[in-house]
Parts: sequence; structure tokens; C-alpha cells
Amino acid sequence: MQSEVKFAGFGGQGILLSAKILAHAALDEGHEVVWIPSYGPEMRGGTAYCTVVIGDRPIGSPIIKNPMHLIAMNRPSLEKFAPTVRPGGIILINANLIPIGSGRDDVTDLVVPVNDLAATAGNLRAANLVALAAFVARSGIVAFETLRHCVAEEFAGKPGALAVNLVALEKGREAAEG
Repeated sequence: MQSEVKFAGFGGQGILLSAKILAHAALDEGHEVVWIPSYGPEMRGGTAYCTVVIGDRPIGSPIIKNPMHLIAMNRPSLEKFAPTVRPGGIILINANLIPIGSGRDDVTDLVVPVNDLAATAGNLRAANLVALAAFVARSGIVAFETLRHCVAEEFAGKPGALAVNLVALEKGREAAEG
């Protein structure tokens, strides 16, 4: 079993952090994991994407042309990467910044207003965690409790941020299950 998730959006949207948290959760569950970030020199506001590969055996190559899943936080990312997702995958679409679907009928579009949900959780900067939680809840790629534990570890030194981020996780899960 091997599954790949591409996270993509603007720099500053927490793309690399949400991918890191998914990789951490997969490691905690005993999987083999590769985390490969890519971002332009301008970082904040520029393009950022990251691929997480999760497997039950050593991963032969970290370079993935056709990921199983995509988390698209902005329209340019959806337009660039949606055609590369393998049939049967999930494409999470940030409905607040992307007014269109993937245009594909062989994948599942998971359309979530992640910015709005992050704002109701208490901080727009938690949009990446809303998206991650919705994706994990729908895909089952890792257990939701493992994800919650990894977020708690990541933000253990920031109690205010931790509380908001745990609410953001619940908002994402509710959106995926609703």
C-alpha cells in the first residue's frame, strides 16, 4: 500500500506545516513516510507545494508525478495539479478561494470553505488545519485521533494556538462528514 498527498497553495497558507503534521501522524502509526517540500524564493505569497508519501514498505522513489490525492488551497494550485491526480483520489478544494471544481468525474471533489471555518474557529491562519482535518476525516489515511495528537504535540508550547487549532480540526472533520 502506498498513498501520496500533494498539498498546494500560496506561501504563508501553512502548506508545509500541514504536510509535516500528516507525515508525523503517519510515522506515529508506523508507516514509512517521505515529506518533500517545494517553494519559490519569494515564500509568502508565492507558490508552495509539498508531497507526502505514505507506505507500508520502504518508499522506492520520493518523486511522484501522479499523486493519489490533492489538497488545493488556491485556484492556481487546483488548475496546475488536479489533472495529475490519479483516478479514485480525493481533491480537497478550498471553496473560499476556488470558485470551480476539479472538472473531473473520476475523483472525489471535497469542497470545504476552509477560510470561513478557520475564522469561526478563532483564527484564519488555521485554514490549513481545517483542510487537513477534512481530508483525513474523508480519506481515513491516518486515524483522526492520531492527527489530533500530532497537532497537540506541534503546538504544545503555544497553548492559545493549540486551543484554536483543535477547534479547527473539529470544524474540518464536521465539514467532511456533513
